[in-house]
Amino acid sequence: MNTPTPPTPPAGPAPTEPTGPTPMPPAPPAEAPLSTLRSDDGRLTLTHDRLEVQGQTFGLLELEGVELTPVRWLLWFLLGGFALAGFLLAFLQNWLRTTPAMLGVAAGALLLAYGTRGTNRLRLFRLGREAVYFSLPGAPEPWHRLAAETNRCIRQRHDEAAAAAAALLAWQAEQEAATAAAQLPAASTDPSFFS
Repeated sequence: MNTPTPPTPPAGPAPTEPTGPTPMPPAPPAEAPLSTLRSDDGRLTLTHDRLEVQGQTFGLLELEGVELTPVRWLLWFLLGGFALAGFLLAFLQNWLRTTPAMLGVAAGALLLAYGTRGTNRLRLFRLGREAVYFSLPGAPEPWHRLAAETNRCIRQRHDEAAAAAAALLAWQAEQEAATAAAQLPAASTDPSFFS
């Protein structure tokens, strides 16, 4: 009766074993870098991987998002409103003559207009840290466009980082599977494996 003989191991290294350094994972395709966007007054600068606001630099991977909120200067708004109301009330009660009352009403109206003008508050949400606030002057429309572009770039950078991490994890899993596959045939051809 013929008994099966175990196969003899090949002479030399197994063909699936790596003989040199393992290659690195392929780099994910990168999109064309964003050209530098800058505000008209130079207070905000946005590049492909960083945001600079009034001299402070933040990495886009460090940020969750930005928010722009128009705010009123409450102190000037209230001061102007109370001055306007006070001088009108004093004039209507005949406590003031016409000229001082009109000067007071004009000053109150100017304070009210100055308080209504307000400013734009830029809030930077940082990952795991408290938010940072900046005050930006002028009309809110150009700042809203820059804030929207900044949020788009932040999402894009986070997506690129996630894709790179996923590619690295897939490469590591592939390397571990190749190493396990190389060790498994060597163990199955070992004569002590069958006994």
